[in-house]
Amino acid sequence: MNNRTWLTISFDWNQARAFLVTAEEGSLSAAARALGLTQPTLGRQVAALEENLGVTLFERVGRSLSLTEAGLDLLGHVKAMGEAAGQVSLAASGQSQTIEGQVVITASDLLSAYLLPPILDDLRELAPGIDVEVVASNEIRDLKRREADIAIRHVRPDQPDLIAKQVPGTTGHFYAAPSYLKRHGRPETVDDLANAVFVATGEITSYLNAIKPAGLPVTKANFKYVSDSGIVSWEMVKQGLGMCIMTNELAALTPGVEQVLPEFPPMPVPIWLVTHRELRTSRRIRLVFDLLSDAFAKRGKYA
Repeated sequence: MNNRTWLTISFDWNQARAFLVTAEEGSLSAAARALGLTQPTLGRQVAALEENLGVTLFERVGRSLSLTEAGLDLLGHVKAMGEAAGQVSLAASGQSQTIEGQVVITASDLLSAYLLPPILDDLRELAPGIDVEVVASNEIRDLKRREADIAIRHVRPDQPDLIAKQVPGTTGHFYAAPSYLKRHGRPETVDDLANAVFVATGEITSYLNAIKPAGLPVTKANFKYVSDSGIVSWEMVKQGLGMCIMTNELAALTPGVEQVLPEFPPMPVPIWLVTHRELRTSRRIRLVFDLLSDAFAKRGKYA
């Protein structure tokens, strides 16, 4: 930055932090508790930021606050500031090198196998004292019972004692092996899927409920193969037993499969990072949670 640019910056981090936590918690009272401040103090900080920027960041909806369009535009930038501030604090104090102990992460077997390893490699450089156990499971583990410290999920949890943060997700599409397409024919329209053979992961009814918003002409009769393992299901697809819906990122890492009906709108696959409220007091869990958040945010820029 040149000198003129620096002169235009008059930003108070305390005000920005007050805005960020209020946006994440959904109300001034919850944000005040999270920061250990009184609600009037926090409210004054948010109001001061709005005045300094000349915009309205929140509007009240019942007892909750909703971000305005200006607030949504600002949120991403302030999140990045918050993550950077956390890394600065760790670097300045040397905490990242002294934090030790085990952190248990649970995620689907596919995500655990394909997406987590490079993230864990970064963690090893940042905090070599942390040992990670990965629970590769397609079942939702109970964080309240400490079956894991951090969960990576595709649905938002509804338990009040959990902290959930949505990170950039991905999209899914239809994929099949050339051997399947040679045997059954290549679907040319969505209606052709009514006669397709599908492979499912997990309980078929749940799978159908997940794809129901897409309006596909697919029923339980289409699913000739099912496994509780995503890796096994994906291997079935690779070997030509049927089609499936797979995230585009994982498909790109897999030779021997190709996209079917590429003109069909991609199906969103949300991703949530979830942990218990122990996040507020455990430095090692906080460090790993923030690293995962940062990694998914960077990944989202290129997905």
